[in-house]
Amino acid sequence: MMSGFKILKENTVYQGPRTHLVVQDIAMPDGSVAKWDMIRHSGAAAVVPVDQDGKIIMTRQYRSSIDGESLEIPAGVLDIKDGVKEDPQHCAARELEEETGYYADKLDYLLSYCSSIGICDEVIHIYAATDLKRSVQKLDEGEYIEIERYTVQELIDMIACGELMDGKTIAGILAYDRALRK
Repeated sequence: MMSGFKILKENTVYQGPRTHLVVQDIAMPDGSVAKWDMIRHSGAAAVVPVDQDGKIIMTRQYRSSIDGESLEIPAGVLDIKDGVKEDPQHCAARELEEETGYYADKLDYLLSYCSSIGICDEVIHIYAATDLKRSVQKLDEGEYIEIERYTVQELIDMIACGELMDGKTIAGILAYDRALRK
């Protein structure tokens, strides 16, 4: 086990509505002090929604980080209200209905993972949603989402050829596929 690392100091250099950027002074095992940048994030939840035909409901939306479209599972940031972080399962259910216009009678936990552990403390919690019922899409202001449906195998093929690039989507689809095989 590695030892000898210690966070000595942390300064916020940017505070945004969803994230903030900090610079940390880290004591290293050799006695030196290094400065590391890190993004603090409240976390997120995502959902693999499975319709009555066994197809996965996906969202297609523009992402400015890649200046292009991305095909993804529905997801969103955990809200913080009065200093209390939203329950990830509640967030997954909320985002499913907001982004797709469906709600689920059943949400099963698949996995949690660190989205970019070298630079960000965000943890994304992923669920599978089944027994879907139609509702109304409730997009946030500035959200433009198209809904598409794919089989699990089609999505795995898209992952293998590099067509799907979003980490939470890749993790969610592979975890759901594994759960199906158990």
